[in-house]
Amino acid sequence: MPLVVLHGGPGGCHDPLEGLGALAEQGRRVVLYDQLGSGESSRADDVELWTVETFIDQLESVRDGLGLDELHLFGSSWGGMLALEYAFTRPAGLGSLILNSTPTSAPHWAEEALRLHADLPPGLDEKQAEEEFKRRHIIRIDPEPEVLARARAKFGTQVYETMWGPNEFTVTGTLRGWDVIPRLGEVDVPTLITSGRYDECTPRLVEPLHAGVAGSEWVLFEDSAHMAYLEETERYLQVVGGFLDRVEGFA
Repeated sequence: MPLVVLHGGPGGCHDPLEGLGALAEQGRRVVLYDQLGSGESSRADDVELWTVETFIDQLESVRDGLGLDELHLFGSSWGGMLALEYAFTRPAGLGSLILNSTPTSAPHWAEEALRLHADLPPGLDEKQAEEEFKRRHIIRIDPEPEVLARARAKFGTQVYETMWGPNEFTVTGTLRGWDVIPRLGEVDVPTLITSGRYDECTPRLVEPLHAGVAGSEWVLFEDSAHMAYLEETERYLQVVGGFLDRVEGFA
């Protein structure tokens, strides 16, 4: 079954996740695309467009256009939020979910982000604080991989600021009240959860997801922050590839 990959943001692009293409060595198709408003996709100047429903519709369009009657769905961060929302629609042919560093509650995320921000060294200005937060809790590779600079150049700022806010630890957008913890029991497909020990999506935030999705597996990457697929690439591919093989009965 093919694997469809949903990038983070909102407003990110597929580039940082392109390494997941190595899973095609299993013989499966790996589909990556840029969501509307960012990357190489269309950038309509319309804040009313940036809703969860818009991105669900686009995912359906990708499925229809590529003839993906069955699929596994991977989502990272915001992409995981979108994957959950899609799963709640009970789509036909969904084989499994893989959720990397995925929030279940924007209010809880905001609380944890402010806690992590409060632990930063004193005396930093706003830009320095954002950089230090990124170094500690988003990606711990120094210097950062080139692909992240490439992704920033294609970032959908309007989408991000409309739906999330000005930065990771200030949630003021339309998703600020988003909380699906009461609905997690509706997920009825095999689910793999991944996150990093130093992740801005802290273990405290992941625990409700793991507890709420019956039978889910949770793998914590001890040397990673928010991008274990870049920080521990080899192991990450092994974990995800092994999960997909087990779901399909090949392992």
